[in-house]
Amino acid sequence: MHIPTKRRAKALGLSNLISLLSGVALFLFGMTLMGEGLKKVAGNKLEIILYKLSSTPLRGLLLGTGVTAIIQSSSATSVMVVGFVNSGMMKVRQAIGIVMGAIVGTSVTGWVICLSYVGGSGWIELFSTATLTGIIAIAGIILRMFCKKQVKHHIGDILLGFAVLMYGMQAMSGAVEPLRSSEPFIALLTAFSNPLLGILVGVVFTSILQSASAAVGIVQALSVTGAIHFDTALPIIMGIAIGAAVPVLLSALGANVNGKRTALVYLVVEVAGVIVCAAVFYILNAIFAFPFTGLEMNPFRIAMVNTLFRLVKVLILLPFIDGIEALVNFLVRDEPVRDQQQQDAMRLEERFIQHPALAIEQSRITIKNMALAAEKNLTVAIDLLTDYSDDGFQTVQEMETTVDRYEDCLGTYLVKLTGRELSAKQNEDVSKFLHTISDFERISDHAVNISEAAQEIDQKHLVFSEAAAHELTTMRAAVSEIVHVTNQAFIHNDLEMAARVEPLEELIDTLCDEMKLHHIDRLQHGVCTLTQGFVFNDLMTNFERVADHCSNIAVAIIELESDSFDTHEYLSSIKQMKSASYDRYFEEYRQKYAV
Repeated sequence: MHIPTKRRAKALGLSNLISLLSGVALFLFGMTLMGEGLKKVAGNKLEIILYKLSSTPLRGLLLGTGVTAIIQSSSATSVMVVGFVNSGMMKVRQAIGIVMGAIVGTSVTGWVICLSYVGGSGWIELFSTATLTGIIAIAGIILRMFCKKQVKHHIGDILLGFAVLMYGMQAMSGAVEPLRSSEPFIALLTAFSNPLLGILVGVVFTSILQSASAAVGIVQALSVTGAIHFDTALPIIMGIAIGAAVPVLLSALGANVNGKRTALVYLVVEVAGVIVCAAVFYILNAIFAFPFTGLEMNPFRIAMVNTLFRLVKVLILLPFIDGIEALVNFLVRDEPVRDQQQQDAMRLEERFIQHPALAIEQSRITIKNMALAAEKNLTVAIDLLTDYSDDGFQTVQEMETTVDRYEDCLGTYLVKLTGRELSAKQNEDVSKFLHTISDFERISDHAVNISEAAQEIDQKHLVFSEAAAHELTTMRAAVSEIVHVTNQAFIHNDLEMAARVEPLEELIDTLCDEMKLHHIDRLQHGVCTLTQGFVFNDLMTNFERVADHCSNIAVAIIELESDSFDTHEYLSSIKQMKSASYDRYFEEYRQKYAV
């Protein structure tokens, strides 16, 4: 009879272990589902708010606390901030306050978990957590399966995530309940009252789980056995705080210097906080022998200790932000300064794909720099027509390579972004960006063609007639203006300025046709040579193509603001209508660039 009893005990132990692990899995999944749902309901605005409103350490602390309380993960907030700093959107000093706020905000999850231990009997049982969790789960699945609006889907995800989290906690509590009378288990927990051992266990445990909230939740579940006392819980909670830095440090792999410094801030704050708090508490305890160290803990007391420890730690360290910044700057040395194109490549943070609002904002800034690079390249190429130099020609070729890289990076990044769930406005922005980057790249391509024409003019010592030179000067000015107007319309999303592009594009088309005819007439009268004619026609063709790409960009700006994109329909309709503003702009440009 002895052997079967042992086997039953082993089988029971294995069953409880599986129940505990399944409870942990449900808890982690529920927390993730709830956090993602909350972020989506917020409309992807949390990231922008965090970025724009965290100008001072105190404001950063409050915002970091609030955002982390919503998304239920200090690691997620800190990883987001690492992305901010890595892309140049935020300074390390600015990020320290947010990281501190994230450390405080993550303790909210412990209080949410406490709801799973609320219960009663009789009629009160109808309003117990178990009953309410079931009702919430039913409401969540109804919203998720039968509602068509995305917002209601996300609310359903929040409710389902909360229900799964609660069921996970109940599973964990049920799995550890038999340990209440286990002497080996009680002896093991008693050993953790040794501060160093307790902290080490908390660090290892959290590093494996990759979630401080889950680690605290398991401690709360274990506390229902009655075997955890204050002197055991405190060092484990301290260790959990340090272990939470592991996923943040891992997120900084591949980041630049400032990104790595920001990730290190989390570890420095946690380690420094634990050292200071532990030293103060245990020294005072040795002197005054606090009577509450033997207090039996429960889920509510665990949540309280966790919150107080994090809050006290952050309040102690908040005045020392300058010292923390100096320390992480010392630990992670500076690297060589990057050029603009390298900085923009870093701006397109892979971490931001999970946060579309940030990814779109960074893409907008990068495309602005791409547009300015293309405009500058065209300007240099046009100047070569009258003041040629080999250095200028080489500059055009190098800048064209830079613009090509912009297109490759942006195209890849935006395509990845289309795989995320985007709002209607975000879809419009991504569509506009995808349509325009190729046009900006083609403008730079034509700059190369113009530079090659300038090189031919210089090498063959070609000199245009006075009339041809005047026409080229007029066309150069018109093309320079249309590119500048287009860029400003795109950068500022200025619809009125975008409306100026099409009239000027039509005038340039007309001027190109007229100038080609004039040049044929000059050839027939022997004023210009055939070689000059080939170069002149090539230049006119490239100028006309540049104007066409500017027109495409302006159409994208205007049409996507009205929730449609049909280039041919727009161009035909605007030319048929000949609105008053269109005619006014056309006449203004016709007089300005008269030949």
